[in-house]
Amino acid sequence: MNSLTLGEYKAQRNFDETPETEGKIKKSGKRLTYVVQKHQARKLHWDLRLEHEGVLKSWAVPKEPPTEEGVKRLAVAVEDHPVDYAGFEGTIPEDQYGAGTVEIWDRGSYEPEKWKEDEIIVNIQGEKLTGRYVLIKTRFGGKENSWLLFKKKSK
Repeated sequence: MNSLTLGEYKAQRNFDETPETEGKIKKSGKRLTYVVQKHQARKLHWDLRLEHEGVLKSWAVPKEPPTEEGVKRLAVAVEDHPVDYAGFEGTIPEDQYGAGTVEIWDRGSYEPEKWKEDEIIVNIQGEKLTGRYVLIKTRFGGKENSWLLFKKKSK
C-alpha cells in the first residue's frame, strides 16, 4: 500500500508543541485496533485508522463514514500513525500540522478478510460501524492516494 511511513508522520510534527503521541511501531495486542477520529481541521473530516503491521494505516474521509450498504465515500490515504494514536483526543495547535480538534467518533477492533495493495476487506466491530467494509484503490481525480470506502453485504 502506498502510504506515508511513520517516519514521515514524525517529520510533519513538532512534539514539543503538539499533544499528539510520537509513538513507535508496535502491535496493540491480540485484537487489531480500529478507530475513526472526527477531525475538525481546515475542513471537517473523519480519519479511518486500521492497525496493520505495527502501525495505523490511515485514510481521511471527507464525509461521515457509511453505516449502511450502498453508501460510498472517498477515502484519501494519509501517513501511517502510531498504534497508540488510536486513543488520541485533543486540540492540535494552530501552527502545527493537522491543526484542529480531534475526537474519537468510533472505536473497536477488526478482523482482516483481505489485505492487498489495491483492495482491503475487513470485518469491523465498532460502536457505530459494524460489519464488512471495503476499501478499493481508485484513481479518482487522477490521484494515487484515492480509495473508495463502503459497507459490504455480510456473508
